[in-house]
Amino acid sequence: MKIAVQGLWHLGSVTAACCAKYFSVVGLDFDAANVSKLNQGQAPLLEPGLNELIAAGLASKKLSFTTDAKIACANADVLWLTYDTPVNENDESDVALVLGNLRRALPHLPNGALVLISAQLPVGTCAKLEKEFPQFLFACSPENLRLGKAIEAFEKAERAIVGIRTDAKKALLEELFKPFAAQTIFMRTESAEMVKHALNSFLALSITFINEVARLCEHTGADAKEVSFGLKSEARIGPKAYLGPGGPFAGGTLARDVVTLSTLAEAHGEKISVIPAIKQSNDLHRGWAFRRLQSRLGDLRGKTISILGLTYTTNTDTLRRSAAVELGRQLLAAGAKVSAFDPAVKVLPPELSAVALAADMATALAGAEAVAVCTEWPQFRQADWSNLIPQMRQPVIVDANRFLEKELKSIPGVEHLSVGRA
Repeated sequence: MKIAVQGLWHLGSVTAACCAKYFSVVGLDFDAANVSKLNQGQAPLLEPGLNELIAAGLASKKLSFTTDAKIACANADVLWLTYDTPVNENDESDVALVLGNLRRALPHLPNGALVLISAQLPVGTCAKLEKEFPQFLFACSPENLRLGKAIEAFEKAERAIVGIRTDAKKALLEELFKPFAAQTIFMRTESAEMVKHALNSFLALSITFINEVARLCEHTGADAKEVSFGLKSEARIGPKAYLGPGGPFAGGTLARDVVTLSTLAEAHGEKISVIPAIKQSNDLHRGWAFRRLQSRLGDLRGKTISILGLTYTTNTDTLRRSAAVELGRQLLAAGAKVSAFDPAVKVLPPELSAVALAADMATALAGAEAVAVCTEWPQFRQADWSNLIPQMRQPVIVDANRFLEKELKSIPGVEHLSVGRA
């Protein structure tokens, strides 16, 4: 089987590298600089194990990368669309960019080939493409990307959801997903497209629900961690439920699907109230750390605040949509002096130019009146907090998810402020 993987950022580079272990893969992207780096074994972003996997694919000659759609699509059995769909500041997807790039590739694809869409696009996209390009078969398989754990998530999926209109390519799809998923679940294309919207929105709903409960716990003496444990012990909810009180959901992924469903309802004149409220609740909760610092320190003007962790999540150097970056902007606007440390960040974005980026934790925390733990790097747990705390002006630790619970518990005098705890 020959596969053309189009769109080579996070989703696409992981997809191409994993598939090259079993199939012949050509990665296609119109960004020449990105393709050049990939052909040298360099992924476009930090993802554990990805550089090594790309290098192995290149060495085996099963993997190559190109900007030429004619080369990528020649004799391809599958064109796998894997763009990380851009999202604007209002969490709206840039569908036109993704589909515009797809249209540049399709004229070079053999008639009858399968176009498999994993880029996150609105429900109904496959149906529109089927009318525009009747010479191809279209299918949808929602992506299962997880920053920092992307290879494991791809190669050890519990199941693959696949939406397709006919049975003609089911055997091909089963062969494609067999090395990676325990089972392949087929359904109509619109259902598969909707699964991703609904899944992300449900996860987002779970997060916002428990965080609202947690904020009430802060005023009543209840502990949201204990409440969460009680909920998960209920068989109708279960231990894997997204009910961990803590920070808001960040990034554009969950919010994008909440916005997509809200927009879909508006377009069809369907009045819904729960789904739009998810984003409203999460947007409010995004200010929790800043409000907690204000409630503890009062006027933040002139106060020194340290931020530990700047990236969107661990095992990546991605700063876009990072809650830490947003907190940094809020603190600077309030007149605070801000220092920061992140093991993966060497250069700050322009909006944080006034932040002092430290080379180590000790420098970042020295003289701070509070520290906010934003990205849960394991290095922070391994630090010698008994020696770090005395270097601070005040031992105030704002740690939404209680990441440092064990490390700080035995140190006297520490104020450990977390979501859902009075």
